[in-house]
Amino acid sequence: MSEAEFVTSPGLPARHGFFTRRGGVSQGPYGSLNCALAGQDAREKVLENRARAARVLGADPDRLVGLTQVHGIEVVRVAAPWLPGQGPRADAAVTDRAGIAIGIVTADCAPVLFADAEAGVVGGAHAGWRGAVAGVLEATIEAMEALGARRERIAAAVGPCIGQASYEVAADLRDAVLAHDAADARFFAEGRRAERWQFDLAGYCGHRLRAAGAGTVNVLGRDTMAEEDRFFSHRRRTLTGGGPIGHQMSVVVL
Repeated sequence: MSEAEFVTSPGLPARHGFFTRRGGVSQGPYGSLNCALAGQDAREKVLENRARAARVLGADPDRLVGLTQVHGIEVVRVAAPWLPGQGPRADAAVTDRAGIAIGIVTADCAPVLFADAEAGVVGGAHAGWRGAVAGVLEATIEAMEALGARRERIAAAVGPCIGQASYEVAADLRDAVLAHDAADARFFAEGRRAERWQFDLAGYCGHRLRAAGAGTVNVLGRDTMAEEDRFFSHRRRTLTGGGPIGHQMSVVVL
């Protein structure tokens, strides 16, 4: 049995893994560690993939919780696990309960994991550009503080997501980012086509975390679109004509 593959952030003081697409049982376009229950992959295979991710981190698969992600800023406080696929509509979760594993599912958006080891509080957030601009990362820090964390002690890691060289965007995205803060124009490079720009999503998330006062911020800098053999990517799927796609999961456990 192949083991679920993951990468880590050296500055995050909690058991965690940003999982790749390797080490699962799914096949075809979902090959092989697809962790998204919302797609058309066989449910039993996705559950096995998620269980592998939990076990390799020393977590109980029955205590791995996911969300119904909607590109918003809602944060859920997890006191007890729920059944797979029945997570609330939210884009971040926090917990102070030992053994709870928080899972964030992505395929180009940024997974962000958080930990305050002294307080015993961890969190995870799904940060697409809409959620990042709207404040999902700041909302996650505030929810952790409500459980006893202190933002200057919180370590945050921005995991694999679409890289700037791969992320061509139009004026609507750029305008939304600049409407929040015009100084954030520095996260856009000139595009290869007229009226297009290359957006640094990971860098932008790192900036928002630092501005919010997170004590330690690490950006892994892995490009999900560019690393086809390691990561699923919505943008790659779009550019190659569409079709089904899998999603990787990032997990943090207290």
